[in-house]
Amino acid sequence: MYKRLSAILFPVATVLLIGALVWGYQENQEKNSILIKAENQYQRAFHDLSYHVDKLHTELGNTLAVHSASTGSQRKGLVNVWRITSEAQNEINQLPLALLPFNKTEEFLSRISKFSYQVAVRDMTKQPLSANEVKNLNELYKSSAQISKDLQGVQNKVISNRLRWMDVETALASEREPRDNTIIDGFKTVDKRVGEYPELDWGPSISSMYNKRSVKKLNGKPTTIQDIKEKTAAFTNVKDSNAIQVVENGRGTEWASYTANVKGMHDGESWTLDFTRNGGHLISYTYIRPIGPKAVDHKTARARADEFLVNKGYTNLTPITYDEFGNEGNFTFVSKQGDVLIYPEKVTLRVALDNGQVTGLQASDYVYEHGNRAKIKAPKLTLQQARKFLNSEYKEKYNRLALIENDQSDKVLTYEFGGSINGSQYRIYINAENGNEEIVEEVRSNGNAVQS
Repeated sequence: MYKRLSAILFPVATVLLIGALVWGYQENQEKNSILIKAENQYQRAFHDLSYHVDKLHTELGNTLAVHSASTGSQRKGLVNVWRITSEAQNEINQLPLALLPFNKTEEFLSRISKFSYQVAVRDMTKQPLSANEVKNLNELYKSSAQISKDLQGVQNKVISNRLRWMDVETALASEREPRDNTIIDGFKTVDKRVGEYPELDWGPSISSMYNKRSVKKLNGKPTTIQDIKEKTAAFTNVKDSNAIQVVENGRGTEWASYTANVKGMHDGESWTLDFTRNGGHLISYTYIRPIGPKAVDHKTARARADEFLVNKGYTNLTPITYDEFGNEGNFTFVSKQGDVLIYPEKVTLRVALDNGQVTGLQASDYVYEHGNRAKIKAPKLTLQQARKFLNSEYKEKYNRLALIENDQSDKVLTYEFGGSINGSQYRIYINAENGNEEIVEEVRSNGNAVQS
């Protein structure tokens, strides 16, 4: 009997063993193939990064070498600087550097990109390079030479020692210290050196892009946890203070804030609110609960959103867009002064379409911009004059005055024209002073402009 069982089970076991070995071999081959592809991608991105930083140094030199009156060549050089820097930024994003401090170098490249783009797109025959901008280009030329030299040093070590980027990823993912890796050490050296470069005067438009919003810039006295509990209770109408838990975020930093978490009485019900430390301004609100089938139309949702804003103390706001996703609607509101919509002062609301209840609010833009509003001047161009700067094929559907923040981070008064061309919907913002097209943006089919 045992012989018969052995005669049957032994071949079966042998087949299973062979199958397991084959499967394991295939799995290992597939794993190795994936690792090889990832390593090749990392190597390509790194060597391209080294090449483009070297090209950046060369292009900056070319721009400085031409005659100061040769604005065409200067613009061409700055466009190339912008393009090359953008490619270098993209290659950095492809490397496993998420856990490695490389932010100074990334910000340095970002500032070069913004600087070169903004100078290149302006009319350099009327506004040529200033003495300060030429000084900046000279400093960038010197700095890029050192960065290129350091990266090439790392590149030579990678090639000569056959170093692998997969080892970098493993080292970064490990929490063990110290991290002894030639590539990691090389990138740390580059970033440290960039951090020691002299601070450049990039001008107000570039600097404002990197001017972090902080509670220190807000009006109002610092609040306490008890203050936030009281604000949360008033906003949510939750009377039980024990249901409200408040934590402080970023204590001692310029990003200090509070987060209040509230547990509801029903299953699946809770609230989360974020407040600034200075002044205790609400910057976001989320109400989580099960949402039923859609039973509320756009008109009713709009009325509930308006009512919510008034009850919570947000006045002089008007809706500009409305989107629906499933059984929720999203409104974007902006401040309005006279006939002018003030886009930087933005509030977004999420409305549950089962009963029209507001379940979300994002007001950080409104909080940080509302107290910094500059005086709005009357438009120099009439509506009819501004229309002349539109494409003759553009089919206008509506127009309104709007204060926006343009690509240079300047707040400018514009005429907003909504309409269509070539089968697509667009919003075009024409500068109300000089007729420049400040922004052209396509309106997706799921986003509807709300005409005020």
